[in-house]
Amino acid sequence: MSTHTEQRSATEVARETFRILFEEKNLSRADEMWSENSVDYFLAAGQTVRGPRDLAAFFQELLDAVPDWTMEIENTIDDGDRQVVVQWRGRGTFTGGTFQGIEPNGRSLDIRGCDVFRFDDDWRVATNTVYYDGAEFARQIGMLPPRDSTADRMTLKAFNARTKLAARIKSRRAAGRA
Repeated sequence: MSTHTEQRSATEVARETFRILFEEKNLSRADEMWSENSVDYFLAAGQTVRGPRDLAAFFQELLDAVPDWTMEIENTIDDGDRQVVVQWRGRGTFTGGTFQGIEPNGRSLDIRGCDVFRFDDDWRVATNTVYYDGAEFARQIGMLPPRDSTADRMTLKAFNARTKLAARIKSRRAAGRA
């Protein structure tokens, strides 16, 4: 990233970060985007990643798994003071390597989400919280049944039956103690 960033907005820095990561796919510039104190929270994956080396490794795994991955910024909301929310849409085909232990199966992905960036005084990511629908990701790659399919309805019905049974058992145990 440019050394003359004092005059820049958080939106500009976020857009440049997305360009470096997802257009250039240039992870050799990780130290320009993240410091040793940077933390990214990938909520749907239940994963916290810290520092430029581990963050570069996370994104390399994604780009290896989905070689045609693209990210389109749909909207940004900038607080005017080093924080910005970036709404995005990611698309690609899961044809490369494994991603978070999941083997590629050639399925297409089309996911929307948002990143909430806070930049440090050097305009590197201090924190980034990444929100996307992990269940939708799982549906698109076939780990979960398609929404509203027979299998989806049966899974919901089985879950609810189990929950009701567990509640009845708990109620009977409590009544037996009284």
